[in-house]
Amino acid sequence: MFGMGMPEVILILVVGLVVIGPKKLPELAKSLGKGIVEFKRATQDFRDTIDINDEVSEFRDTVDNIKTDLKEQLTDEPKKKSPGQSKVSEVSETLETQQHSEAPSKKQESEDHGKRR
Repeated sequence: MFGMGMPEVILILVVGLVVIGPKKLPELAKSLGKGIVEFKRATQDFRDTIDINDEVSEFRDTVDNIKTDLKEQLTDEPKKKSPGQSKVSEVSETLETQQHSEAPSKKQESEDHGKRR
């Protein structure tokens, strides 16, 4: 207890008994005990407040990170094609290439048909 041993505590009690007197010493000890309890309670409340503030700041940091991630994804999304859009573009490109490859063959067929007549 505060780096004091039993002999120091007994010495303080004897000096207190002589200086204050036997009638006032119990009242003084009682009020001193209440003061210490109140100080401990205030200290614990302060620690709890600091812990809550730390948790709130961690929560805010998490929310801010989520916001920035969402903003980045939303701004990058129009630039990138969604999987469905890429499939549609692949199919349309395939159809265009097939149409271009079929067009000369039809033209050739009509020329060949004209030559047969």
